[in-house]
Amino acid sequence: MSVASPTFSVRPARFATALAVEAYKLRRSLALLLAAVAPLLIAVFVFFNLLRGEKPAPWTMSLQFSAAIWAFFMLPMSVTALTALVAQTEHGPRAWDHLRALPLPRWHLYAAKAVCVLALVAAMSLLLALLTSLAVVAAGIAKPAVAAAGAPDFAAHLLLLGRIFLAAWLLVAVQLWIALRWASFVPALATGIAGTFFAVVATSAKIGVAMPWQIPVNQLASDPARADLALALGFGGGIAAFALMLWRMGRREVL
Repeated sequence: MSVASPTFSVRPARFATALAVEAYKLRRSLALLLAAVAPLLIAVFVFFNLLRGEKPAPWTMSLQFSAAIWAFFMLPMSVTALTALVAQTEHGPRAWDHLRALPLPRWHLYAAKAVCVLALVAAMSLLLALLTSLAVVAAGIAKPAVAAAGAPDFAAHLLLLGRIFLAAWLLVAVQLWIALRWASFVPALATGIAGTFFAVVATSAKIGVAMPWQIPVNQLASDPARADLALALGFGGGIAAFALMLWRMGRREVL
């Protein structure tokens, strides 16, 4: 009588598993709360700013105003806070040693965080478009004298927000790399605040087309060539920065 020897099947680690785990961590997290609050603040500001007026403002102007606030200030500050919160999920409980001992490629851990952060920023962009539109409509109901004039061009507005999102990839990569590299949240916050400060006070600087915190703002430039160059630098540079981050962080033995 022969006894069959047990067989073991070793499945290769799947990136989808790491991504699902990372997405699960976001449930009821401060990062998710931030993703909802940041676009809401802009919509509230747009609502009360319209109520201050005495005559109707074009739909295009209100949507452009909202996108400008997003690109100038709220996007870089939100990315700074978002990446720090996502990184602190592991830094806080000192969970990196356990995660890095798991039988899966280390780059899966960091790539999953990068995908989740990018997904949250994309969701925030869509939420901004929705809440801004509702704010404009609500202002017109509350004060009919300032009801938006003309027809809204939602396609153009979504295209603008999409370009801002793609142009922000380099900003997201830089902030996430710093947040993952150092356990303290101080370097990430200091870098984000400094970058946003210079982006706001030096909006017309020529070097701003290559500055991660100012690249998204360039999508509002009147010169199409400058906007296209900034988009190429932000998106292409972001992909390169993410690849370099995964390579460098995956090779580190100790954080």
